[in-house]
Amino acid sequence: MLDKKAKERIIKKYRVHETDTGSSQVQIAILTEEIKELTEHLKIHKHDFSSRRGLLKKVSERRKLLKYLQRENAEQFKILAEKLKLKIAKKLQEEEEERRRQEKDYIEASDKSTGSNDDVEGKDKK
Repeated sequence: MLDKKAKERIIKKYRVHETDTGSSQVQIAILTEEIKELTEHLKIHKHDFSSRRGLLKKVSERRKLLKYLQRENAEQFKILAEKLKLKIAKKLQEEEEERRRQEKDYIEASDKSTGSNDDVEGKDKK
């Protein structure tokens, strides 16, 4: 469980406005920190099944909040996922790079096909 000072530090870092204590971003950040702590605890205490259950609940709750944030504000979702270094951020980044590569390939292919058509038309005119 996070102590009060750690929670306050997280709230200050991830809040959306000055009096924010419960926005999705703050809740996700707090859950992420709690998940990290529980994960470390479970590495030492492998047979602590009640803590394992609590961890699974927290992961599930964070996943729900992340889905909500992604649906409501995709840009904030991306920023938060990168700040917290979540696996989903890495996945999103890879998808974005793949989309850009495909877009680039499509543009290059259309330029080549357009360029070759201009040459054919130019030869017909002579």
